[in-house]
Parts: sequence; structure tokens; C-alpha cells
Amino acid sequence: MNSDTRPLPQFAHAPLLLLIIAFLMMQPLSTDLYLASLPTLSSDFKVPLSTVQLTLSLFVIGFGSAQLVIGPLSDRYGRRPVLLWGLALYAVGSVLCGLAPSIELLILARFLQAVGCCSAVMIARAIVRDAYDPVHSVKVIARASTWLSLAPLLAPILGSYLQVAFGWRAAFAVHTLLSVSLLLLTFLRLPETNLHKNPGATNFAGLSHSFRLVLGSREFWAYALPGALSYGSIFAFISGASIVLIQVLHVPTAYFGYCFAIGVSGYLSGTLVCRRLLSRLGATATFRIGSAISLGAGTLFLAAVLAGFAHWSVMVAAMFLTLSAHGINFPIGQSGAVSPFPRQAGTAAGLMGALSMLVAFIVGSIVGATHNGTLYPLGLVVCALGLSIFAATRLLAPAEAAA
Repeated sequence: MNSDTRPLPQFAHAPLLLLIIAFLMMQPLSTDLYLASLPTLSSDFKVPLSTVQLTLSLFVIGFGSAQLVIGPLSDRYGRRPVLLWGLALYAVGSVLCGLAPSIELLILARFLQAVGCCSAVMIARAIVRDAYDPVHSVKVIARASTWLSLAPLLAPILGSYLQVAFGWRAAFAVHTLLSVSLLLLTFLRLPETNLHKNPGATNFAGLSHSFRLVLGSREFWAYALPGALSYGSIFAFISGASIVLIQVLHVPTAYFGYCFAIGVSGYLSGTLVCRRLLSRLGATATFRIGSAISLGAGTLFLAAVLAGFAHWSVMVAAMFLTLSAHGINFPIGQSGAVSPFPRQAGTAAGLMGALSMLVAFIVGSIVGATHNGTLYPLGLVVCALGLSIFAATRLLAPAEAAA
């Protein structure tokens, strides 16, 4: 293992990087595996697409709000017990999703899934801060993100075939198998990494102090806000791609996964570029480059739409560029938002995640509400987010970095 991604000596016996990658993969697998099924859910349950999109929006709300609780809980009681309970909840939610007889129960079960998924993703970020040298944590996140990119790359393809062969319930059977496997692996192999438990992390005074400390830090916002906006830019495609590609651009359901995977391969490319740029230029310069790519991707997408290019290749190219930028921006945003807070790592990771989910919820709601059978609303949303990411990295940069 590269020395930059080797855990501290007391954790060298555990497969931490493998577990971190698996935990982070749960979020894209929870959304991307059933994207090809969204149009079918609408017809099966005889509800409009805006109702079906609540299975994504409520997932985002559950994921985001839970981080405000799970972060402090893991700071007080440790990462391991909170994670075990979260994985168990995810498994229960997955079973309920697969058996749901109505869209209402499916939406509720997705909320439960989200809370469980949140524990895995948020605690994975906190483990990076616990178990690795802070100087190397951004490289750990970047390396994990490279492997993480395989999930959104392969999940839509698998999901498309599952939908065609078995129907929408098959995706949630896969979720169940995944969570039960990770629950067993966590129980057997994950040590407790929080060596500085904070008994006051969950009382009002402790929460208030931690929240003020993190939210009052310019450095937190300098990384968390661009990172959250970057997540919002990819969520625009997560929430809108299947509807636009299948219903507007008439891509067959069986081929949707390939289109989505080509676009998502940009994320893999972005994480590889991120790792190389970090070694050569450092985090600040790399962040500025990633945000410039976000702006370029959004601008080119909107320009192509305004020029009348209504073709699946336009969507795929826009996704590729946007996710390439996200592969650069998000690892830096995650690490930079958490690294300054060794004793509030869970809280900082939770706030970063909650902010990302808030932006994603807003973006998803706008995409669903403005869909009019064309590419124009999606083009406008992605362009506006690219501009916001570009501006945030420059206006919020710490004074020494901006100088």
C-alpha cells in the first residue's frame, strides 16, 4: 500500500481502505441501481413521475437530516456501534422496499434506507480523519473515490438488466444482500477508530459548541459549499437522466445503463486526475481547476441545448464533463471540510453531508418541477450550478490561499 494511504500504526491490521470504499459505494448504489426503473414505477403504481421522484427526494432528506444526528452520536459513542445499527436499519429498509405494495410504503422505506446509508457514508469520512495522517487524508479520499466510481459506473447497467429481466424489486434485493454482507464484515473486522470520544457531543451545550465551531469556520465553508454544489450538479443528472434519456430522447431501457455509465466514467477520470494534480499542485490549485471544469461543463451543455442539439450524446457528454469535475472537487471538499476538526470529525462530516443533501434535494425538486419534455430546464440547472461552484471556490477561499 502506498505510504500516503497507509493508516496509522494502531489500525494497520484492519482492512480500513476496503471498508471505507464499500461504505462510500452504498450511496451511489442506493440511487443508481434503480434509476432505470423510475418510468416503470410510475406506470406500475399509476402515479405521476413527480411522485416517483419522491423516492429519490425523500432518500436525500433522510440522508441529509440523519447526518446531523449520526455525526454527534459517533463522536460520543464511537464509529463502530453507530455503524452496525445503521447497516441493520439499511437492511430492514431494503427488504421493505422490495416488498412494498404501494408507492407510499416504498417512499417511507426509502427514507429508512437513507438513514442507514447515511451512517455508512458519514462514518467512512470520519474514519479517514480518525485513522489517517491529516496530511494524507485528501489522498485517501481521492484513492477511495477512484474505486467508488465503479459503483455509479456499473450500477445503472446492472439495474437496467435487472429491470428488464426481473422488474424493479430486484434492485432492492441486491441492496439487501449488500447491506447484510457489510454488516457481517464490519462486525468481524472493523475496530473502533474514535479514540477521543466526547461525552458531551450529544448534549445541547456540546452540540451547540461543535456546531458553532464548525459552522463559524471560514475554512469549513471554503470546502463544504463548493463540494455540496458539486454534488448538486451530479444529482441533477441522477434525478433527471432516466426520464430525459428514456422518455424524451427515446433511449431503450436496456441501453439506458450504458449511456449513464459512459457519463459516470467521467467521475473515474476526474478522481485519477485529482490524485495526479494533488501531488503536483496541492489542494487549493486543484480545487480551482475542478471548479473551472464545472463551469465549462455547464456552459457547454446549455449552449448545445440552446443550439438545438437534442440527442442522447449531448446528455452523455455533459454528464461526463460534469462528473469529471465532481471527481476532482468532491474528494477535496470532503477532506478539507473535516480535517480542521480532529475532535469534531463526525459533526463536521455530518454537516458537510447535510449541506450536500440539502443542495441535492433543492436541485432534484427543481429538476422534477420544471421538466417539460425538453432538455432546457436541465441545461439551465447544470449551468447555474457550474457558475456557483466556480464562484464559491474563489470567493470563499482562505485569505492565504486566495493571496
